[in-house]
Amino acid sequence: MRRALLVLAIVAAGLLAPGGGAGAAERLVTSLSTHRVLINSVFTGAEVVLFGAVEGDGTTPVRRGGFDVIATVVGPRQTLKTLRKDRMLGIWINVDSRTFIDVPAYLAVLGTRPFDRILPPDRLRRLQIGHRNVVLPQQIGPDIADVVTDDPFRQAFLRLKTERKLYIEDPTAVTMLSPTLFQASIPVPAEAPVGTYEVDVKLFHDGALVTRSTSAFEITKVGFERFVATAAVDNGLLYGIVTAMMALMTGWLASVVFRRD
Repeated sequence: MRRALLVLAIVAAGLLAPGGGAGAAERLVTSLSTHRVLINSVFTGAEVVLFGAVEGDGTTPVRRGGFDVIATVVGPRQTLKTLRKDRMLGIWINVDSRTFIDVPAYLAVLGTRPFDRILPPDRLRRLQIGHRNVVLPQQIGPDIADVVTDDPFRQAFLRLKTERKLYIEDPTAVTMLSPTLFQASIPVPAEAPVGTYEVDVKLFHDGALVTRSTSAFEITKVGFERFVATAAVDNGLLYGIVTAMMALMTGWLASVVFRRD
């Protein structure tokens, strides 16, 4: 009997604790303005709008205000090599390189306010929130591992991705429309690679992770661009032969048109 009363007391204490029962009763509902972005020859970029709402389970009222949202958008994975050039004997040559293994081709981290005002640094690292904390494995000799944040290759990789607008960090991109409603614009640059983009939305209250929601959208080519890309992948040999023949025909036609008699 005493043991049963002790268990009931522990459960009651957990429900009455801040962020306990109320946090467990709240859920996050998110939606995207589109689940498919189409790319053609004149594509110059687009925006996918993220909408979200905090709802209750019908038995516990939703807390009014005090919420923070951090949305992380991760594009398809890829392996890239970063080269470091140096001047030797009057010319610039590649003197060192580092290969990044299975890293996001696109990464956007959006929030309601600066991330360090939502969570302490150790929590940000644990949840991999922000470019500084994301894991970017590198091939270093026979080993594959992430390195310190001030590693010159890591910094160069992030700088190049940011300049091409493929890595985005905007701590004020999420707008709270009301205490429980929010929206954010996910920029899709012209260089965004095709593939699936995963959207992970985390909801915080007073520094505590309340809940999270995941969704996704796809970037795909349409029209002639899709036909060419599909042919190159599915029929590589035939695609190479046709491309070579077209190059020869183009050269022959150019020689005929510009021939001097």
